[in-house]
Amino acid sequence: MGLASCSAIKLGYNNVDEILYWWIDSYIDLTNVQDTRVREDLDRLHLWHRQRELPVIADTLRALEPVIAQDMSPAQACAYVPAIRERVNAVLDRAEPAITTFAIGIAPDQFTHLQGKFERVNRDYENDWIQKDAASRKEKRYEQMLDRGEMVYGRLDDAQKALLRASIDKSIFDPVRALAERKRRQQDVLQTLRRAATQPVNLEAARLQVRGYLRRLQASPDASWRAYEQGLINESCAMLSALHNSTNAAQRESAVRRLRAWQRDLRELAAQ
Repeated sequence: MGLASCSAIKLGYNNVDEILYWWIDSYIDLTNVQDTRVREDLDRLHLWHRQRELPVIADTLRALEPVIAQDMSPAQACAYVPAIRERVNAVLDRAEPAITTFAIGIAPDQFTHLQGKFERVNRDYENDWIQKDAASRKEKRYEQMLDRGEMVYGRLDDAQKALLRASIDKSIFDPVRALAERKRRQQDVLQTLRRAATQPVNLEAARLQVRGYLRRLQASPDASWRAYEQGLINESCAMLSALHNSTNAAQRESAVRRLRAWQRDLRELAAQ
């Protein structure tokens, strides 16, 4: 299982620029000119991330090794959230100039395509989460958490599985609220891109529009959503802490081996 997971990391990362290209194309329906520029920009971003970010992530994983060898408090689990956000922000900041240049060239019919794509993915989300009953939603979340836990610790026992179920039972997760925030962000990006694409072309004005959107992407202007999001983070940290503290020596050793395998993969990818 470990070897397969590590190989998947390498395979997925080596193809991430191609995956992102097809994801962007599905939302915008790229023209031939945009196609070439997007591929070039993604190649440059991918190379920068490989050389600059992968070693930083590997170092963070290495620092985790002594932490997971002993019990972990919810505060210790949450202590790594800022580091994760910092890495995400670094990618967004690096991508900002390319996003700005791309935004200026979006045509009216592509906005129509983008709106239609948003409507389709929203329907999919509703079918996956909102149209299901509470028991089905909880079961889906449980399967997700179980997969993630066993990816790190190996097979979980019945008591540990019950712990995950109990955490999910009392979770504040609300798919209706998540969909509302998703729709807010979609309208935000549509408005931002339309303003950036307004003629005559003004690169500096477009850059400010894109930068503002990226900031709002990182921190929603909706204070109630930010509080809800922080609540989800806090309960995830508590769940991780409780699960980790329930593990035995063999499971913790499995977690350390997994961290080291991920580090090795990341450093090998960075060296390519």
